[in-house]
Amino acid sequence: MKSLFYLLLLTACLFQSCELPKPAQPPTSDPILDQYNSTTNSSDLLYRDTVYIPIYSDIYSETKDVKFNLTATLSIRNTSLVDTIYIDDIDYYDTNGQLVRHYLVDQTLELSPMQSIEYVIEEDDTEGGTGANFIINWAANNQHVTPIFQGVMISTNGQQGISFLTEGVSICKK
Repeated sequence: MKSLFYLLLLTACLFQSCELPKPAQPPTSDPILDQYNSTTNSSDLLYRDTVYIPIYSDIYSETKDVKFNLTATLSIRNTSLVDTIYIDDIDYYDTNGQLVRHYLVDQTLELSPMQSIEYVIEEDDTEGGTGANFIINWAANNQHVTPIFQGVMISTNGQQGISFLTEGVSICKK
């Protein structure tokens, strides 16, 4: 009888500590984009630029056969106190130069003065690989506007942590 009691107690404790898996959620529209949507036609703006930002969804560790997964954040910051910038394209490419994701479809994002936006590539999303990158097409009315485009990579494994930053580079000013 005593052993049956302990068995039931142990079983109850095991079920209490278990958490049922959450059902997969269907994809929804990105609510972040709704607050940044623009009605401005960016093709009428005077200054246009294309920026390349290196992103690492994983990096090599110890050998070329061992990889360390990272969470990567694309950060876009409008540094102007007075001018708005307009983002036409945010495209994510993998190591082989293949388009993985097109974040903006038939829309333009408007970043007001001093406003910023982020996109996160989650740690378990290794589709981009070690040579992944973002290409961003943006526009403004003032050629002296200098937004900041950065990739922030971070991860932890046990007591080891890693974080680093990459900077965007202009590849096609117009």
